[in-house]
Amino acid sequence: MIMRNKLRLAAFAFSISAAAAHAGGLEPIGGAFGETKFILDTRLRMEKVDQDGVANDADAVTLRMRLGFETGKAWNTALLVEGAGNVPIEDNYRPDPAVPTMTAYPVVADPENYVLNRLQLTNTSLPGTTITLGRQRLVLDDQRFVGNVGWRQNEQTFDALRVVNKSVKNLTLDATYLDRVNRVFGEDSPQGEYKGDNVLLNASYQTSIGKDSGFGYLLKSDNIAGVPAAVRDSTSTYGVRFAGEKPINKVKLAYSVSYATQSDYGDNPLSFDLDYKALEFAATFRQFGLGAGIEVLEGNGVKGFTTPLATLHKFQGWDDKFLTTPPNGIEDKYLNASATLKGVGPLDTLAVMVSYHDYGAERITADYGNEWDASLAAKWQRFNLMLKYATYEQGVLASARNTDKLWAQMEFVW
Repeated sequence: MIMRNKLRLAAFAFSISAAAAHAGGLEPIGGAFGETKFILDTRLRMEKVDQDGVANDADAVTLRMRLGFETGKAWNTALLVEGAGNVPIEDNYRPDPAVPTMTAYPVVADPENYVLNRLQLTNTSLPGTTITLGRQRLVLDDQRFVGNVGWRQNEQTFDALRVVNKSVKNLTLDATYLDRVNRVFGEDSPQGEYKGDNVLLNASYQTSIGKDSGFGYLLKSDNIAGVPAAVRDSTSTYGVRFAGEKPINKVKLAYSVSYATQSDYGDNPLSFDLDYKALEFAATFRQFGLGAGIEVLEGNGVKGFTTPLATLHKFQGWDDKFLTTPPNGIEDKYLNASATLKGVGPLDTLAVMVSYHDYGAERITADYGNEWDASLAAKWQRFNLMLKYATYEQGVLASARNTDKLWAQMEFVW
């Protein structure tokens, strides 16, 4: 698969070179490199985890750095190259649940890792169309089905060919073929990559009151020795989403509703037909916000609705107790409250957020517990600072134990 991607990338680069020769001269290359923009993104994070049933608390201090560049365009084509590394400074934690090391500590999924994070060519030769080939970041809609898992120190990227067309006003057509998912667990992990033939189709239309989206995601993962979840996550998922906002006097209302249906696909040994439903409302008055929502992922007693390419940390609480949907499904009812202040002392912004989640089974009557989350985030020039806390109290689900997590981080983005 890796060699196939390299051949595709080389073929694409060759076609660009041929076009350049036909155009006569290599002057545009000098101009493209003269417009190069450099990428520098560093993040220092402390994460502490206290989890019932695990002998020791996790103490993780990690430094993540991304460094690279993106050229200007030559013959409507730009090159982006970015490397990334995550260095553990304090490593009293279990970095990978699939590897039996540091098992006396809770999991903090930020292993030491040094990787080519992105290597992509982006071409805009066709009217209203952007074609991206190579290792890239994919973020679709609200990231519930496809995202880059930006919260973790090792980003999730995709070896893919993506075509986005915006020729028709307000209409976006987005099609991607990918054969490798570079997951947050790193190159040395048995679950560090998913390989297979995957197709992502997404279409959206912007109206005066919101954006209508329809999607079809066909995931066909190869069987990975020791990681049964890979092939069991081979699914076909079709869905719709509507999200928008509208001001009413001094209050801005935001709303979203989603529905999807999912079935087994490819070599998945399981057989299932499951649904996903979500509804959310929020209101913002000046710097204050309130929101409420419900998200339901069905289960059939053996398998729960799965979203293996999602940015899962955005959903069902920051304690990450339900990264895999329980066999009996899950129903998450939640409330959010926030405040954003500007010009607080030397800070550009200071934001506070508190949320509460109540978890229950979807298929049967069972209490999965509840969770409180809180964060304090500040921005000063190019620095972002954050304190974040999550506390989960278990219900009847024995595999999800009482857990407290605390984060402190500083990020600099150039």
